[in-house]
Amino acid sequence: MKLTRTLILGAAAALAGAEARAADLPAKAKPIEYVKVCSLYGPGFYYIPGTDTCIKLGGYLRAWTTVRSNIQGYPADEGPGGAQNRFSNAYSWRAREALSIDTRTATEYGTVRTFFQAAFQWSDGNYSGQGNGTSVYQSIGGVSAPNNANPGAVAGGAMWFQDAFIQFAGFTIGKTLSQFSAPWADYPANWYELVGSGGFEKVNQFTYTADFGQGITASFSAQDQVQNYTTSIWNMGAATAAGLAFGSYGGNDFAGTIAPDFVAMLRVDQPWGLFQASFAAHDNHAAYYGASEITGHPDDKWGWAGQLALSIKNLPTGPGDTINIQGVYTDGASRYNFSSLNGTNFAMYGGTNLAGAYQSVGIAGVSDSVFVPGGGQELTKTFGFNGGFTHNWDRHWATSLYGALAAVRYNSTAKGYICGAFVTGLALSSGLAGCNPDFNYASIGTYTSWTPVKNLTFLADVNYMMLDQKWASGSTVTLPLQSGIAKPGAVYELKNQNSLTMLLHAQRNW
Repeated sequence: MKLTRTLILGAAAALAGAEARAADLPAKAKPIEYVKVCSLYGPGFYYIPGTDTCIKLGGYLRAWTTVRSNIQGYPADEGPGGAQNRFSNAYSWRAREALSIDTRTATEYGTVRTFFQAAFQWSDGNYSGQGNGTSVYQSIGGVSAPNNANPGAVAGGAMWFQDAFIQFAGFTIGKTLSQFSAPWADYPANWYELVGSGGFEKVNQFTYTADFGQGITASFSAQDQVQNYTTSIWNMGAATAAGLAFGSYGGNDFAGTIAPDFVAMLRVDQPWGLFQASFAAHDNHAAYYGASEITGHPDDKWGWAGQLALSIKNLPTGPGDTINIQGVYTDGASRYNFSSLNGTNFAMYGGTNLAGAYQSVGIAGVSDSVFVPGGGQELTKTFGFNGGFTHNWDRHWATSLYGALAAVRYNSTAKGYICGAFVTGLALSSGLAGCNPDFNYASIGTYTSWTPVKNLTFLADVNYMMLDQKWASGSTVTLPLQSGIAKPGAVYELKNQNSLTMLLHAQRNW
C-alpha cells in the first residue's frame, strides 16, 4: 500500500509539473492571412484580408508649367495675364499628387463600389499692384501670401476631394463627373481647358443608370448647381464701371438653392467608339432687386442645355488613334458650355493704331441671365463645340490636333440693359447703336507627348486663343484706373484680342 501511494503521488506531481510547464509555453499562433489577388475587377485589385471586398490603390503625380500665362493650363485671357504688361507672368508653375481608393464587393444586388480621390497641390500665383507704386504677392483669388493654409486659394498649398461616391444597384451617390459630360469632358485631345463641353469639374449628384446591354445605357440625375453649374445672374441695377472693365456687366445676384439641376443622358458605347446625347434643366433663382426683401425679386426662370458627343476609334491612321467631337447649345445654362474650369469674365489688352486711344482692350462676359430692378430675367444663349484627333506614332510618341469655339448671344432686351450700362459707365463712343456685347471665344492647339516607359509621360502643348468681339469698329471706352494690373484710367479701343501660350507637362501614374 505504501508503494502504491508513493507511485500515485509521484504521478500526480509529474502531471502538475507538466501542466505548469505547458502554461509557460506561448499559445499557438493563428494562421497568417496573406493578401490575395482579386481577379474579378481587373489588374491591381487585392482582397482586404478577412473580407470579400477588393481594393485598388492608385493615383498620379503631375508637374506642369504654362508659359506666358498667369494661370496653369489656361490662356492669358484675364487679370494680370490678360494685361500683357510687367504684371504678366512669363510662366506659372504647379505640382500635384492625387491618391485614389477603389473598393468593390460582389453582392446579390450586383457590385457595391466606392471610389475616392483627393489631391494635394502647390501652385504659384501673381504679383498685384496696390496703386501706390508697390505690389503684393497674391493668389488668383486675391489672398495675400503666405496662403499655404488656405485651401480655397489658387496659389499656395491646397487639398481637395476630386471624387467621393458610392455605386449600388445602378445608383451613383456622391461627387463625380456630371452625367451630362462626355467621358473626355474638356479634353478631347488636349491639356488646356476648352470651352464647348459639359465640363470636367466633379459635382455632387444622385443618379440612376439603366443598362440595356450591348453597350447602351441611360442615366437620370439630380445634381448640385452651385458654383460648378452656374455662371452669373446679373442685376444691372448693381452694375459698376470697375465691374464692366473686366467683363462683369452687373452685380451677381444669387439666391439660395431651391432645385438641383436635372440631367438625362443616353450613351452607346461600342468597339467602334461612342455616341452620347445629354440634356440638362437649370433653375435660375435670383435674390432681390435691392438691399432688402421689400425691393422685390424677379421670378425664377428655367434654362436648359443639350449636347451631342461622338468618339470614333479603330481609325485607319493607326492603332489607338481617336477622334472626339461634341457640340453644346444652352439657353440660361451657360456653364454647360463654359465649364467651371473656364473663366466667364474676360479682359485682354493689346496695342492700337487708333488716334486718341491709349491701348486696345477686349472685354467680354458670360451670364445665365440678366435683369434690371422691376423686370424679369432675360436668359443668355450660348453654343459651342470642341474636338480633337490623336495619332499614335508608336507606343512611345503621340501627337494631337484640337480646337474649340464657344459663342455667347444676348437677346435684344438684355443687350439694351448691358449697353445702357456701357454708355453710362464707360462712355462707349459708338453709343447704343454701336453696342453689341455678343462675342466668340475660339481656341486651337496641338501637343506631342513622349512616354519612355509605361505610365510616365512628358508633353508640350501649344495653344492659340482668340476673343472675337462684336462692338462697332473703332468703338472706344473710357476705363477707370485698374490698379491691380497698373492700367491707367484712359480711353481704350475695343478690339479683338489673342493669346499664344505653351504648357509643359510631366506625369507619372501608378
